[in-house]
Amino acid sequence: MIITVNPATEEPIAEYQTMTSGEIEEILEVSLRDALLWKRVSIPERSVLMRRLAALMRRQKDRHAALITREMGKPLAQAVAEVEKCAWVCDFYADNAVSFLKPEKSVLDEGVRGVVKFEPIGLVLGIMPWNFPFWQVFRFAAPAIMAGNGIIVKHAPSVTGSAIAIETLFREAGFPEHLYRTVHVAVEEVDSMTALMIEHPAVQGISVTGSTAAGRAVGAKAGRALKKSVLELGGSDPYLVLDDADISQAVAICASARLLNCGQSCISAKRFIVHSSVIKEFELLLLQRMQSAVMGDPFDRAVEIGPMARQDLREQLHSQVCRSVLQGARLLCGGAIPEGKGFFYPPTLLSGVQKGMPVYSEETFGPVATLIEVADEDEAIRIANDTSYGLGSAVFSRNIERALAVADQLQTGNCFVNSSVKSDPRLPFGGVKESGYGRELSLYGIHEFVNIKSLCFSG
Repeated sequence: MIITVNPATEEPIAEYQTMTSGEIEEILEVSLRDALLWKRVSIPERSVLMRRLAALMRRQKDRHAALITREMGKPLAQAVAEVEKCAWVCDFYADNAVSFLKPEKSVLDEGVRGVVKFEPIGLVLGIMPWNFPFWQVFRFAAPAIMAGNGIIVKHAPSVTGSAIAIETLFREAGFPEHLYRTVHVAVEEVDSMTALMIEHPAVQGISVTGSTAAGRAVGAKAGRALKKSVLELGGSDPYLVLDDADISQAVAICASARLLNCGQSCISAKRFIVHSSVIKEFELLLLQRMQSAVMGDPFDRAVEIGPMARQDLREQLHSQVCRSVLQGARLLCGGAIPEGKGFFYPPTLLSGVQKGMPVYSEETFGPVATLIEVADEDEAIRIANDTSYGLGSAVFSRNIERALAVADQLQTGNCFVNSSVKSDPRLPFGGVKESGYGRELSLYGIHEFVNIKSLCFSG
């Protein structure tokens, strides 16, 4: 049995029956049948349904946003924006799938021609997280379905209501009944049920968004089964503030990037690496911004910081803060668990962060900002790369050429200049090192789960 809980009140929301291995195998079989039929549907016909799905989400956005907020605590305005972004990615692939999947023709020799085709592989298993319960699913599912595949999703138990709502949306939009299915797995059976699905012959690809530990486990299972996997894992994104940065602008962007979704994002700004000549000004303005952020009921439109999604996540974050303070970090604000119901944790700012402290090397998945002072650009780059992660990064400078030169030296899959890191349907998204491999979104995302077939013929 899965019981979902409202993280703002700690009250139960709903109960859901988990599935047996037999029920999951039955879903895989019927979904494979629908996937085999779906691959014969033309891309323009697929686009009609995908646009219908986008329109349906926009009409129902308030209902789905409220569900997201109840299940994981995201402020309501952010939840609405999440649903709208899902509609955007559906429209994006409806508009571009024909060109992305167009066969590539070439002349190899006199009288010999070649064609590269992009064919669906069948069923793709998505193992999805709770922090963006709609967006993480749609950015994986929209391109895979437009490529002609079927989808099975094992979502995080805490957002089971969202998982069911997404499946319902696909059916209401007119997609085949079993083309997109979600499975409900008991926490104690996650490992065995995941292995069952990965090893099942119906499943030909696996996409994971989650922690590095989860990615390692699933990637190992996929490797043993010789099945393609895409891993979008954790991050400890560095934001480099150079000595010629517009500090007011940098603080506004950095604070929002740290506090969005209560800091519970793989691409949140997590390490602020600031030049010594501007760190005092940056610290003062960032402290004022963090202290002014309103924390409370996520359904209140004035609230910027809702609760963290679970109690254990809050405890882990608080432990990282306390251990870092014991090792010499200065606590400028926050850092205390508030009394009362709900898994709230206040915006927290730590300065004087040094190598060896937990918040220097570990991913902090919550509203905790860390300040690291550097003497020059070279030291900033070295510290930015001194991590096992490599997902996103940002550079702040009034000199764009200088910022781009710094960006070229950062070991990340994404780098933004004078802006926060974000996933955009038009750009490939993914990381390096322990942040995973493979890419989502754009042309590269739709090509992850296709058979790139070469044909050669004469005449």
